[in-house]
Amino acid sequence: MDEPTASTLTVPDLAPESVHGPVVESWRRRVWRTYVTDVRASANARAVVSRETDRKMVVVFLTVAVALTLNNFLSDGSNPAWLVSSLRTVGLGSVANRLHDGLLVSAHRDWNQLAFWAVVMLVTYVVPPVVVIRLVFRERVRDFGLRVRGVFPHVRLYAVLFGIAAPLILLASFSASFQERYPFYHPPAGSSLWPYLYLWWALYWMQFVALEFFFRGFMVHGLAPRLGWAAIFAMVVPYNMLHYGKPMPEALAAIVGGVVLGTLSLKTRSIWLGAALHISIALTMDLCALWHLGRLF
Repeated sequence: MDEPTASTLTVPDLAPESVHGPVVESWRRRVWRTYVTDVRASANARAVVSRETDRKMVVVFLTVAVALTLNNFLSDGSNPAWLVSSLRTVGLGSVANRLHDGLLVSAHRDWNQLAFWAVVMLVTYVVPPVVVIRLVFRERVRDFGLRVRGVFPHVRLYAVLFGIAAPLILLASFSASFQERYPFYHPPAGSSLWPYLYLWWALYWMQFVALEFFFRGFMVHGLAPRLGWAAIFAMVVPYNMLHYGKPMPEALAAIVGGVVLGTLSLKTRSIWLGAALHISIALTMDLCALWHLGRLF
């Protein structure tokens, strides 16, 4: 009987799947693929170089420059001369006087100045982008990061990010620079935390929603049609600069946070979970600061 030759042998397929079972993607690879590789590929595939996308990019950048200039120069509640003068010019002298007294004379002027800052932030972060989206781009505001449907499957990742940030905040809270900076509103010694601290938190959190809409909504989704994935990094530069008056570790962390939240906004087309994460981190920072002041318990 002839020996079988190499040409007559049937060699079984010894692919890794048949020997070791199906290849299982690790959670690290899955997260990287879902939130980085796929987001980058999808955003870049949608990006188009055209006169229309060039125009849109220029309008977004100019709107951001004007809005950030306004909120930088108009938000100082300790120097409301511009608004007082403007109100008097249009015949609202009594309103101007009450505003002046509330910000500079009142016993609650510290809180009033913070509230003034928050309101200016809300207006400058929201009004210019909305006007541009509706009147210049002729698009729907909800398409700039205000989507709700489909975001909840990603809640676990946001929870993990908060779980990473919380212990780092607790550790940073023991530093002198942290305790000098936070909380923004210092309740007077011996006073109740209600209602001023809680009212401040409400305004502060609304400001974070507006901030997320401005940077991760208007900027990211407004620039992505032209820049693709690079829109995230174009957004991170001005966002990081907002943190220059804060402790350096926080400013450095803002670079990482901006990239992460920008990526997640591109993935989910929504800012809402990012705003919830931002608010949770800010609340944790305030609670740590109040704990060091002996005001929590």
